[in-house]
Amino acid sequence: MITLAEPTTAVTDYVLAALSGIFAWSLFRDRDGQRARTLWATAFAALALTALIGGTYHGFGIAALWPVTVTVAGVTAFAMVAGSAMATTTGRVRAAIIGIAALKLVAYLAWTSRRGDFVAVIVDSGLALLAVAALHGSCALMGRGAGTRAMLTAVALSLAGAAVQASGLSLHRHFNHNDLFHVVQLAATVAFHRGARRLRDRDGC
Repeated sequence: MITLAEPTTAVTDYVLAALSGIFAWSLFRDRDGQRARTLWATAFAALALTALIGGTYHGFGIAALWPVTVTVAGVTAFAMVAGSAMATTTGRVRAAIIGIAALKLVAYLAWTSRRGDFVAVIVDSGLALLAVAALHGSCALMGRGAGTRAMLTAVALSLAGAAVQASGLSLHRHFNHNDLFHVVQLAATVAFHRGARRLRDRDGC
C-alpha cells in the first residue's frame, strides 16, 4: 500500500495541475493567432507541470524533484509578464518589458541553480504578479483592456494565497497552510484564465 507523506498537499497540487493543464490547452486551442494568449497558455502549462512535480515531491518525498519545480516556476512567471505585456503595451515599451522579464528569468535560473530555496520562488513570483497588476491596472485606469478586471482579481487572490502560505495557518493537521494556499490558488487560476482568454495583441492602453 502506498502512503503519501503529505496527502492533502499532494492531492491539491494534482488538482491544480489538472485545472492548469486544461486551461493551457483551452487557450492554446483558441489562441486565434494572439501571442498574448499563446504566452499565457505557456504560463498555464508551466504551472501545471510545477504543480504536478510539486505534488509528487510532497506526496512521495522525492527530493530530486524540487530543483525542477523551482526552475519551471520561473518559466511561469516569465510567461505571465510577457503575455500581459503583449496585450497591454506596444513598440519599444513592450520590447523593454519582455526583455527585462527575460533577464529576470536568466538571473532567477542562475540563482536557483546554486540555491534552490523557496524564497527565490516567492520573490520571483511576487515580482511577476506586481508586473501583471501594473500592466492591467494601467488599462483599468483608462477604462480599457479586455479581461482587465479578471486579471486584477486573479492577482489579488494570488497575493492573498501567498499571505496565507506565509502565515503558516493550519485548519487541521491534514489541511495545512500549503493546502489552503492551493485552494486559493485554484480560484486565482480560474480568474487568470477568464482574463487571459479575452486578451488580444495590441489591445494596448
